[in-house]
Amino acid sequence: MVSNQPGFLFATGIENSIPTIDGGRVRMDEMDKCGHYRHWRRDFDLVQEIGIRFLRYGPPLHTTLLGARRYDWSFADEVFPDLRRRGLVPIVDLCHFGLPDFLGDFQNPDFSAVFADYARAFAQRYPWVQLYTPVNEMSICALFSALYGWWNEQMRDDRAFVTALKHIVKANLLAMRAILEVRPDALFVQSESTEYFHARSPAAIGPAETRNARRFLSLDLNYGRRVDSTMYEYLLDNGMTRDEYHFFLNNNLKHHCIMGNDYYQTNEHHVSADGSTMASGEIFGYAVITHQYYNRYRLPVMHTETNLCQGACGDEAVKWLRKEWANVLRVRNNGVPLVGFTWYSLTDQVDWDTGLRENNGHVNALGLADLDRQLRPVGLAYRDLIRDWTEVLPTQSVCLQVPLALDSDYPGFDFAAPHTAPAEAATGAPRNTE
Repeated sequence: MVSNQPGFLFATGIENSIPTIDGGRVRMDEMDKCGHYRHWRRDFDLVQEIGIRFLRYGPPLHTTLLGARRYDWSFADEVFPDLRRRGLVPIVDLCHFGLPDFLGDFQNPDFSAVFADYARAFAQRYPWVQLYTPVNEMSICALFSALYGWWNEQMRDDRAFVTALKHIVKANLLAMRAILEVRPDALFVQSESTEYFHARSPAAIGPAETRNARRFLSLDLNYGRRVDSTMYEYLLDNGMTRDEYHFFLNNNLKHHCIMGNDYYQTNEHHVSADGSTMASGEIFGYAVITHQYYNRYRLPVMHTETNLCQGACGDEAVKWLRKEWANVLRVRNNGVPLVGFTWYSLTDQVDWDTGLRENNGHVNALGLADLDRQLRPVGLAYRDLIRDWTEVLPTQSVCLQVPLALDSDYPGFDFAAPHTAPAEAATGAPRNTE
């Protein structure tokens, strides 16, 4: 074990969603809406003031990736060296719900290869970065863009959904492989929404079972796990070829992965007999649903997103933080290797009350700080939680620590120089046997 292990990964994030709406004419750039481009130094100050060391963060893809192998690193070259000087560890989020204009949307088959080149170029430019989320919430991105008709291509059919999903997961896998060519010890935190669908009546059991199978598709494909027979037929009926399916089976990089899972009050749903759904609120909760995902994939877990609006009484977010933290402790105490927790995001967000479907400029009080960069009660509560638990959790199980290679552990190693290795040697990926 290296000498400077950080223990439990307490994290937050800078919201960097960039989907388009209105037929691609309006870009919903959350880093712009929330003022991060103007106040990024103050935002990093806040991360340090709260006592957080890990930051889910990424450069804006639509202004950094200008074309195939054409990049503008000007903003990234300001912020990433500053993160490094501060000793903050980024979990780099390269694609968050949207694509540059030249790629269009997630129906574009060119996206995966272009994105992999971008991921490799990023890793070569910032070789000291070890933690990545190449594509954020792959399932939600495909659902909202191609099945619900909310973002990007704004389509509403199963074939469009399967097309988007296979391109997104392929992009994630190719990006992981490209990064590993540069940084063979890279670790990947899949931030994915963990859902559950409750049947409202016996007649709704079938539709609920279908949705409960579909919720696993992105991670099944990403981790090379065979999908169940219903989902196999669904994929092939909606445009995935056998060769494409076997690509996912034979690209098994899960030994480099942490299964990041996101949980909000909106993650559980009631299903009616006709297949329609409505929000159910919290029924099972984070602990129960996380066990379902862990039992399926058997990977270390990180709680990568949660939040709640501060609310009229001013303490709803604080109560939710305490509830989610209790769930995290329950999961760990039940033997699941849960290695980190995230309140998302650092500051309030804008227009998430409509799922970024409407450009209203409505501020959502979800952050650890407001948009004036003043800590909210939940920010103070998170600061205290981190202070109280940081020294305790590693001593409970020294095995539950992520093997990070921090700069101070390798004083003679030049992280500024590119280090490459063949993909096969970098990954050592075993053939899929599941």
